[in-house]
Amino acid sequence: MRWDAFLDAVEERGEYPSQQEADRAARVVLALLGAHLVGEERAELAARLPETYAVILLNPLQAAEPLDPARFVRATAAWIEGATEETAKWDVGAVLSVVADAAGADLMRRILLQLPPEYDLLFGAPQHV
Repeated sequence: MRWDAFLDAVEERGEYPSQQEADRAARVVLALLGAHLVGEERAELAARLPETYAVILLNPLQAAEPLDPARFVRATAAWIEGATEETAKWDVGAVLSVVADAAGADLMRRILLQLPPEYDLLFGAPQHV
C-alpha cells in the first residue's frame, strides 16, 4: 500500500482535520502494535504497509507483557498529547481498520492468534456512539 493511500484512509476513517493528525495516530498505534507481534506475521504485515510505517512496526519498543485491548487504548492515550481514552479508542480503530484492510483476512487471522482476546474489536472501523 502506498503511503498517501494508507494515510488518506486513516484520515478519512478517523475524520481527522489534517494528515498530520492521522500520521501521529498511525505512528503511535503501529509502534504499540509492533511491540505485540513477532516473527513472520509482523514481517508480512510490514511488507503490506508503506515503508515509513513498516519501519515503525518492525522497530517498536518492546512490551514487557501483552496489553489487553483496554490497556492498549490507554497506552495509546498516554502517547498522544491531549488524548483521552475515548479519543484514543477512535485513533486505534481508525488506524487498525486500515491495517486490517491492508493485511487481508488470512494474515489478520494469524495476527489475532498472537494477540490477547478481543483485539478483533480494535481492528474494526471507529463507530459513533
